Amino acid sequence: MQNVHVILRKEDLEPARLQGRVVVVFDVMFATTTIATVLAHGAAAVIPARDADEARRAAAGLAEGEYLLAGESRLHAIPGFLPAVPLRLLREPLAGRQLVYSTTNGTVALLESEPAAAVYAGALVNGRAVAERLASRHGEETVLLVCAGSGGGFNVEDFVGAGHVIHHLTSSEPDRWALTDAALAARELYRAHAGQLARLLLQCRLGRLMQAAGQLAELEHAARLDVYDCVPALQERRLVAAVDSEERLYTV
Repeated sequence: MQNVHVILRKEDLEPARLQGRVVVVFDVMFATTTIATVLAHGAAAVIPARDADEARRAAAGLAEGEYLLAGESRLHAIPGFLPAVPLRLLREPLAGRQLVYSTTNGTVALLESEPAAAVYAGALVNGRAVAERLASRHGEETVLLVCAGSGGGFNVEDFVGAGHVIHHLTSSEPDRWALTDAALAARELYRAHAGQLARLLLQCRLGRLMQAAGQLAELEHAARLDVYDCVPALQERRLVAAVDSEERLYTV
């Protein structure tokens, strides 16, 4: 059987133990939702950065008109950056451009996961596609589903995002996957709330903050299930839409 485990916060990642494993990072509100959304709508790549200074350095190496610069730091806007949320970025000319993107948790978790054999960005909006990628392309490796968390703590939305992927894995091949207790708990949380995920996200700490900030539409978008076939894969410090040898795994 193939092992599946959920890591509750990015701070619990141990880079030395990632070798030979497959990682999916979840930052449902909003980094990984944003990454899946912009790639599904034609962005060429997303360049993750650990902080605003690193993002500015990455942008300085690109030609004007080739990129967009977006991000947040501890939920605050960064001067000169576009907002870090998905629907707002869909108003921008994404087609063919690279998004240089810095967030407090999600982009950091993705970069911390680099030593793994493969790294993907997962969310509720692309959970089925991520599960299909894991099942079809990774037949032996242990799968680590990494919740980015927030401020060093656990958050529900990333945990339920991981549970959504586990639900798809075990629904199609129940005898293939060996779940740790954390993975089992994530799946059962997802199944208990699958019909009312927006309501669950609204009860989360970050969900309450987003509602107070007038970002309800962004939260509702993050709660949508399987609307994109895009599977963002980290390759040479860029996230691109994963492709098979002959055809893309996503549609625009």
